[in-house]
Amino acid sequence: MSVAVDDDLWSAVGDPTRRRMLDLLLADGDGTATSLSERLPVTRQAIAKHLGVLDRVGLVRATPTGREKRYRVDEAQLARAVAQLSSVGSAWDARLRRIKRIAEAIQRGKDERGPQR
Repeated sequence: MSVAVDDDLWSAVGDPTRRRMLDLLLADGDGTATSLSERLPVTRQAIAKHLGVLDRVGLVRATPTGREKRYRVDEAQLARAVAQLSSVGSAWDARLRRIKRIAEAIQRGKDERGPQR
C-alpha cells in the first residue's frame, strides 16, 4: 500500500532541531518555547519559529497557558508521518533490490564472456 507523501510534513521533520524538539515533547508530554530553549542550543525565538512550523503541519498542538503556549505532539499526525516514512522506505528498498538484481545480471554476463582484450 502506498501512502501519499506530504512534502510540508517531510520538510518539517527534516530539520534536526525540530526532530529533537519532538523527542523532548514526547518524553516530557508537553513544553513551552522557553522550556525547550533551556534544553536546546538555540534561542527562544528560534524555538518559537520551529514550533510554528511544527504547528502548521499539525505535528504539535498549542494550548495557551498564561503568557505562553504549551505544545503537545499530535500523535495521530506523528503516526501519519511514520506511515509515510515507512512507505517511502519500503519503496526505496524495492528499488534497491531491483538495481542489485540488474547489477548482478550484468556481472554474470561479464563473467560468462571471460576477460576482455
